[in-house]
Amino acid sequence: MKRPALLRRPIWLVLVLLTPLTACEQADPFAQAEPGEALSGGSTSVSQRDHNAFSLPSANLAPSRRLDFSVGNSFFRNPWVIAPASTTARDGLGPLFNTNACQNCHIKDGRGHPPAANAEHAVSLLVRLSIPPGTAQERALAARLGVLPEPNYGGQLQDVAIPGHAPEGRVRLSYSQQTVRFADGLQVELQQPELQIDRLGYGPLHPDTQFSVRIAPPMIGLGLLEAIDARDILANADPDDRNGDGISGRANQVWDHARQDYALGRFGWKAGQPTLNQQNADAFANDMGLTTSLIPHDNCSPSQQACRQAPHGGEPEVSDNILAKVLFYTRNLAVPQRREPGSAEVLAGKRLFHQAGCASCHTPSFTTSRDAAEPELAGQRIYPYSDLLLHDMGEGLADQRSEFLANGREWRTTPLWGIGLTHAVSGHTRFLHDGRARNLLEAILWHGGEAQAARDHVLTFDASQRAALLAFLNSL
Repeated sequence: MKRPALLRRPIWLVLVLLTPLTACEQADPFAQAEPGEALSGGSTSVSQRDHNAFSLPSANLAPSRRLDFSVGNSFFRNPWVIAPASTTARDGLGPLFNTNACQNCHIKDGRGHPPAANAEHAVSLLVRLSIPPGTAQERALAARLGVLPEPNYGGQLQDVAIPGHAPEGRVRLSYSQQTVRFADGLQVELQQPELQIDRLGYGPLHPDTQFSVRIAPPMIGLGLLEAIDARDILANADPDDRNGDGISGRANQVWDHARQDYALGRFGWKAGQPTLNQQNADAFANDMGLTTSLIPHDNCSPSQQACRQAPHGGEPEVSDNILAKVLFYTRNLAVPQRREPGSAEVLAGKRLFHQAGCASCHTPSFTTSRDAAEPELAGQRIYPYSDLLLHDMGEGLADQRSEFLANGREWRTTPLWGIGLTHAVSGHTRFLHDGRARNLLEAILWHGGEAQAARDHVLTFDASQRAALLAFLNSL
């Protein structure tokens, strides 16, 4: 009896014939969910999916440490009041400000939203101001501040004031429309926001004023982003696009007040803040008119003498102890776990996400440093889907306003973790820096510049592919 042909071949040839098939099966990264992928924040991840999903402490935070989290939460959530007041730990609001509590902008620790067209009040939306530096002195100031503030109104328009003071102005948005068409004929209407500022309280704006509309980003996972080693972030930078893939992520280098030196920017829409503590202090100063030891002065321009002479709530108004408690709270807001990362549709969407090139900027994962500021955040495999670098996003999203090294077309890659819970937490699905996108598909279609090729690839998707891509994003 003859042996089957395959068995008559030398054993080394049998192995050669079998190995490629096995390797192909093992090499497909989209066949199933990766080990640990469901835990976007590593062991800090929580399982909550409702409106409180962004407001929980890290899952691995010890009970003894949760008291500090709760204290920080109280100063983040509760309103600050005008000085002098009997509530001395929480007074000093204003005299010019945008809101009286952090939670008013970061709704349930989540994403802010733009006002409806021509609405009277722009809660959870800010307008940053600056002018182009001209003289050597102005350039030196801009190098420290990141921008050269507008002479009469400073670096941020504050549309609320305490009694006896005039707000700086009123902010309103209107929208124009444009249409984008998919290859299969689906048409999507995009909204372009148009800023209007009136009722100016302190004279005219500089004729060369640059404006940038911003909504508040979600607060989850910030401590984990801070715990990523700077070398791991810089390893993904390719400012000269030496590999020729059309993606040239750049690191922003920004002024660190505590160190009195430049450092890697990580936080803010243009990566304009180096640390979470400085981000918090900047928000206290500009959003609520509250001083800290890190930023010990009110945001009052030389033309705002009444602002400079207003009563204050102590020096500083936010004590170092309170600032530290808020820092602990914001560092330890947990990231929710993924939803159904192993489902067939989610995995198909993940494949399309990578095939389109989205992961070139939205880097899926990092491992945090072993010497993180908080032990719970150290050595965690996390899935933020961001490289924390600056990318040219095209003329459509440009604000034409520089911030340190970021130019007017560049934005930091937004982390995507938790994005599928936006509606559950914040009650809306408004995305991008100014909230113009009313859903995730619109957000994708606004991508340009370095992301133009990825966006154009998505425009070839049919209905089932679009559904799979959105299922993947909503699982994050």
